[in-house]
Amino acid sequence: MSDLNLNGILVALVTPFTDDKTAIDEARLELHIKHMLDAGIHGLVPGGSTGEFTTLSLSERKQLTELCVRFAGGRVPVVAGTGATSTSEAVELAVHAKEVGAAAVMVVPPFYDPVNLQQLTELLAEIHEKSTLPIMYYNIPSASGLKLSPSEIAGLSRVGVRWLKDTSGDAPAFTELVFGLSDQITALNGWDTLTFYGLAAGCPGGVWGAANIIPELAVELYEAVSIKKDLDKGKELWSKAWPICKFLESHNYAAAVKTGVELTGQATGGLRKPFALLGPELQEELKGLLKNAGVATV
Repeated sequence: MSDLNLNGILVALVTPFTDDKTAIDEARLELHIKHMLDAGIHGLVPGGSTGEFTTLSLSERKQLTELCVRFAGGRVPVVAGTGATSTSEAVELAVHAKEVGAAAVMVVPPFYDPVNLQQLTELLAEIHEKSTLPIMYYNIPSASGLKLSPSEIAGLSRVGVRWLKDTSGDAPAFTELVFGLSDQITALNGWDTLTFYGLAAGCPGGVWGAANIIPELAVELYEAVSIKKDLDKGKELWSKAWPICKFLESHNYAAAVKTGVELTGQATGGLRKPFALLGPELQEELKGLLKNAGVATV
């Protein structure tokens, strides 16, 4: 995987459930991935925050990775979310991801009790050594409790980290990673409302939950800004996407994204308790934002 390049729009996938929420719904997942690939999405990132990984069992997390690799069919890379609260589980998930054909793993630091930099470095080194997969570091201080400086993040390249999914919302730090430390790590945007800025600033793409709802618009934005260097077209497209992104970030994110997918006519099975889809008033608000962006709703 040394020649693997991750760029473009990588969708932070939702995890569809059966209606009783007792299992992952394979048919719904396959349909959703087909929609993403038909829209031109450049990669799949299952098992992250948007994918409700904290509500999945270990066996379900493995199943999710296997299904995504199978349904992707080699057309785009699959970056499997394998972060866990213990080293043993994180390593087990990463080794499994390698065995079933994932291109890389995304690792969020252990959450609830924050680790320090030395402990994180040891964790990532063991994951990389035992799985041999390159790592995307999932920087989300609001959930992990761990805030690293740009140079500390870039230094993780010594233990197999090649990419960063930055969900810090810290634009100055992200800028330093994009412009000053790109020789050590490739920074991808992971904060919805900074997507246009990130692409315009020169990052090669983003891991984007909103792409579950607006995949065509997401790809069109990337092509306008990153490929064609047409900022005027990009701003026009961003004026449609930004209100949706702002809405998603203003509510429980996974719930808002799944609600948006439901509004486009695709069943998701909802969320596992204690979480739930957004209520009727918020659904109507999101439906209006989608209609304004030219997205068909039911």
